[in-house]
Formats: sequence, C-alpha cells, structure tokens
Amino acid sequence: MKTSLILGLLLLGGISFAAHGLSLSPSESAGKRLYREGVSGSGEPIMARVGAADMLLPATSLPCANCHGTDGQGRPEGGVRPPSLSWSRLTSSHGQQQINGRDYPAYTEGLLARAIQEGRDPGNNRLDPAMPRFVLSMNDQRNLTAYLKRLADDRDPGLTAGTLHLGTLLPSQGPLSEEGATVAAVLEGCVASINQTGGIHGRQLYLTIVDPGPDRASAEQALDRLIEQEQVFALIAPLVPALDSDLAARLDRAGIPLIGPLSLLGTTQVSRQIFEPLPGLREQLIALADYATNSLRVLQGPTLITYPDEPGQQLAAQNLSQYLQDHAWQKVSLQAYDPARDDVPLGSRSVFYLGSGGGFSRFAERLQTAGQVPYLFAASNQVAGDLLQVPSGFSKRVFLAYPFVPSDWTLAGRLALTRMREHQGLGGQHAVLQVGAFSSMLLFSEGMKQAGRDASREKLVNSLEGLHDFETGLTPKISFGPGRRQGLSGAHIVTVELPNQRFYLVAPYKPIAATP
Repeated sequence: MKTSLILGLLLLGGISFAAHGLSLSPSESAGKRLYREGVSGSGEPIMARVGAADMLLPATSLPCANCHGTDGQGRPEGGVRPPSLSWSRLTSSHGQQQINGRDYPAYTEGLLARAIQEGRDPGNNRLDPAMPRFVLSMNDQRNLTAYLKRLADDRDPGLTAGTLHLGTLLPSQGPLSEEGATVAAVLEGCVASINQTGGIHGRQLYLTIVDPGPDRASAEQALDRLIEQEQVFALIAPLVPALDSDLAARLDRAGIPLIGPLSLLGTTQVSRQIFEPLPGLREQLIALADYATNSLRVLQGPTLITYPDEPGQQLAAQNLSQYLQDHAWQKVSLQAYDPARDDVPLGSRSVFYLGSGGGFSRFAERLQTAGQVPYLFAASNQVAGDLLQVPSGFSKRVFLAYPFVPSDWTLAGRLALTRMREHQGLGGQHAVLQVGAFSSMLLFSEGMKQAGRDASREKLVNSLEGLHDFETGLTPKISFGPGRRQGLSGAHIVTVELPNQRFYLVAPYKPIAATP
C-alpha cells in the first residue's frame, strides 16, 4: 500500500500525527535560545560558574538542554541524574523531593532564579556541584523563566511521541514528472521499510508529497503548505529547481532541515540546514575539468561551454568558465544552446555540455554532420539516458562524471536497493536520482538515531554535521562537518565506447580541492 494512501486513511479515520509548533512570545523565544544554546537575547555572552572553584566558562559550552534535554525531562549522564524541569512539577504545592530523598518547598520564580544563579534549592540547600551557576541579567532570567513555563509543551513541528512527519516537493507533471515519480517511489519504499522494522526510536514515519507546480509562484505555495499547514519535521530529496534562488534562506528562517541532492540540477544551495549526499553539478564539472587538465592536452582550446537558457544552468556554466580560466585553459567561450534549432557552435576542441539528454544526442549528431568530433564532457545524470543516440564517431571521446560506480556498491547496499526497486516496481531509470533519494533516507535515519529519542531539528542538524565516512553501501563514503554540507565533493570519470556502450573508468573518485 502506498504511503500516501496510508496517510489518507489515517486522516479519514481521525488520527492526527502532525505536531504543530508552539507559538512563543519574543520573551519565550529568547528564553528558548538561552535554554538550548546558552545565548542571551541581547547578544551579549553569558558565563557560568562551575565546580567548587567557581571556574567561569561560556554558557554556550554547557546550556541547560545539554543535561536536562530539549524536552526538559532530564536523563542520567556521567553518574548525574538531572531532574525534570516541568513547570507543574517545579511549582507543585506538595513540595519537591530530590533524588537523595531530601524534601523542600515548591519553587517560585524568585527561588528558581536563585537555583539557576546560585545553585541553591528552595530549602536553601546546595544543588549538585555538577549544576552550573549562570550569570544572568534580570531580562535573561525573565526570558528563561518564561520559556520554562512553556517547555513541556514545546516540540518541533512534525514530531510526536509515536510519529515523525516528513515532506517533499516532487513534480507529477511537466518535464521532470518522470524523475519526480521515480524519487517518490524510492522515498515511499524507504519509509515503508523503516516502518516495517519498528520506525526510528519507536516513531512511525509519514511522508507528504506535494507537487511544486509549473513555476516559482506555485513552488513557493507548495513549500508554504509543507511548512505552515502540514508542519513537516524535515524535507527529503525534493526536485524543485524553481526555488533555487531562495530555498536556502527560507529553510534557514523556518529552521527546517533538508537532506537531498539539490545541486544535481544546478545551483548550489548554501545553508546550515541543507545536507547533500551527492556531488552537485558544479563538483562534477570541476572533476571533469581536472581530469581533462591532467590527462588530455586540451588547455590551449578552443573550449566551448554550452548550456540551456535557464538561470541555474547559466550560472553553473559561468562558474565553470571562471574555473577553467583560473586553471590555465585558453580560448574558453560560453553559448546558450537550443536543441530545437539547427545551429550549433563549431570549431571547439572540447565541449562541456549542460542540459537535457535529448539535447545532448542532437548536439553530437550535428557536430558529427559538420565533420567535427571534439571531446564531450557532461554530468551523467543529465545525459546518460541519451547515450544510445550519440553517434559512434564519439567513441571514447565522451567523458561523463558519475557520483558513484558499481565498484562503490557493497553487497548489502546492492541488495537493499534491489529489494526496494522490486517492491516499488522500479527499474534502473534515473539511477543517480534513485541513489540520491535512497542515500538521503539513510542519512536521515542515521541522523535521527544519533539524535536519540529526545530528538529535535537542531539535534538532527548536529548529528548530521558530525557524520564522517558514513557508509551508504552505494556511494563513496560520505562526510559532513562544520561548514561542509556536500557529502561528496568529487566524481568518478568514465568514458564510453560506442556504439556498444562499454563504459571504462578512467579516473576514480577524488575529492576536488576546496574553493578558496
């Protein structure tokens, strides 16, 4: 049964799994940040005294949530058992009882401030020495108290005790409809598989797929629906090139993590919230350029970069042109190309092609008809489906960048992908997108597992950021880090023998050098 059908039946049955985010006042929001991050609403640094020697440390290194949890429930760590910070428990008229059995009165706002700043309970007894004593302004203390009163009800959207709600934007009509259907099938298959094995920390996953529509306005509305109405916890592997220019800023404002190979289609998105499992178009083109620089004598040119008249592809072409010129390539030119027209730029020794597969074969045919067979360079996910139509004169003169090759696949990875394909009725079409979506779900699952039962969007981001040499079983090892959101930064380079389509690996995966 399709995930979307299961979702519909649950909604019809009156079962709600959407966890709507708590609306917080400015004071409460500032208190939340102080609680979770140790940061003052004023922007001023906060310090905390630790231990008998009153050692001063930045509060950012030991915020309240580190020990008490983002839910305030506390959890044993290092022999210390922080208590629950539920406001109803703290202010209970029946008084409190510490773990050591000591009784003391209920907290008031003033007594809570004393506990936080001086380390003394309502009975004026010293709290555990492990409890930091924060140096707070009156305003910071008011903000923190205001948030603690709401803490028990504050959960990230899309997350309940038993459910985890994901969302994605995938076209069901238009030029990317086939790709959208393929990614949807992969994601639904992964969700079903995870749920069959008990979910993640006992939570069942639900996936909402929304069509982004034909243009930017409809795509923005679709994203608004996922964020504001569906209130999803995270986005997984969307295909929405219309939002290239402002998707990152929107995710930053909403605080929503996204895991997916966004820049395969063009523009690189820079955001703390975005994690990409595969190299983008930029990385693949640079890997091709580096191979050509080191292995083919083509630097003197002339070299052509051709691209469709689309903003994202044009920007990628311009970035590649600059990269080539910075690396001693000569006579580099750019030209928009329309496969529907007969004119084709001639006279180049090397051509970097950006665009659709159908355009690639027509472009190659027109070159050969004109008596020219330059080296052709392209990203595999853009043109691999059209290689059958490329003239044989280009045998071993076509070089493709692949994010992965069969030798990257482990037995377990191959079996998992095969089972998913069989269950979802998929073949090998759009293999790069399939592996990208599959790897995105693997990363999300691993990130949530590491975030723990007391998960949050922030914890998911931190967990993903800490992943290093993560094995998908289908790609080279993926690594993220502070400021690094591209899990793979290079590509394999493959040439093709035509017309029998034998593929030869000429340069294995190698991370490209970071851009200064």
